[in-house]
Amino acid sequence: MAKTKQRTEGYGSAEVKLHEIEALTILSPEGTVQNEALMPELTDEQLVELMKRMVFTRVWDQRATGLARQGRLGFYAPVAGQEATMIGSQFALEKEDFILPGYRDIPQLYWHGYPMYQAFLWSRGHQHGGEIPEDVNILLPQIIIGAQYVQTNGVAMAFKRRNEKRVAITYTGDGGSSQGDFYEALNFAGVYDLPAIFVVQNNGYAISTPREIQTKASSIAQKGIAAGIRSIQVDGMDVLAVYKVIADAAERGRNGEGPTLIEAINYRLGPHSMSGDDPTRYRSNDEQTEHEQTEPLVRFRKFLTEKELWNDELEEQIIEEAKQEVANAVKKADKYKKMKMEDLIDSMFETTPPHLEEQKKRFLKEDQ
Repeated sequence: MAKTKQRTEGYGSAEVKLHEIEALTILSPEGTVQNEALMPELTDEQLVELMKRMVFTRVWDQRATGLARQGRLGFYAPVAGQEATMIGSQFALEKEDFILPGYRDIPQLYWHGYPMYQAFLWSRGHQHGGEIPEDVNILLPQIIIGAQYVQTNGVAMAFKRRNEKRVAITYTGDGGSSQGDFYEALNFAGVYDLPAIFVVQNNGYAISTPREIQTKASSIAQKGIAAGIRSIQVDGMDVLAVYKVIADAAERGRNGEGPTLIEAINYRLGPHSMSGDDPTRYRSNDEQTEHEQTEPLVRFRKFLTEKELWNDELEEQIIEEAKQEVANAVKKADKYKKMKMEDLIDSMFETTPPHLEEQKKRFLKEDQ
């Protein structure tokens, strides 16, 4: 797949070996196939389903962004521009596989079975958002940057010890790759050949800090080389390329061939989060315009239209379906019973300790 080049540069009296990992791409920005040999074996119906999910997710993201501006959500991190990595990666998994997300990775959870209304409740801080259905193999989005990478090793180790043909996949951003947990997780997974997939969604900025400032490495993918694990860089705006590398990584994991680190090159079209970030302060208008012309939906729409699998009428249908489903989820979240402090206390322990019983009595008294 991706080729690894090694070159040597002088540095004083020493030599520094730098590894360059070329990004795998299948679809060009114009939506044409660049490498037919790498095309994944997907039916026309599956290709259309990928586009449906990306359009649906874009509409959902637009609505969620609006809700956050209205103060009707808590924390929310927009996903526009990263749909190919999110949708393509989840589409390559089996239902039995386990997803350990970062805080931006709500779409992967939804398409893996997590109800949308619970995602809205989670954003509002309601504990029911964390009551994951038993048949949905996910953890809640991790707010602590990089912690999900360490947790992924625990899940993957369990799969290996039980001889289960399952993989654990996790995500972080380019900023997360500078965390200590990131390096510890890669090292541990490499030592024990765990069935783990580590995805770095490199959207160019750790909030407002450009990637080239927060790491000296010429790529994030090359960081996996030191851990002795397979390391790939992929065009994260190309849903077919993402699907291909994730499907291959999952097969390797199930076959006992160890973990994979995947750097997906993305571009975040919106702000880092709805918590006051203003991307116009650190990104130029030209940069934004350039990426809007090559973003995932534009690229894949051209590809499917050329194959006569997509048209404006079908897209409008999906948009309306998405609007209705989001509206229904918001309505259900709005009607869900309000959480009380005593509910939170009761859910912490099987038998509530005396000091928390005292706190609960105080809260009940204050509510009266």
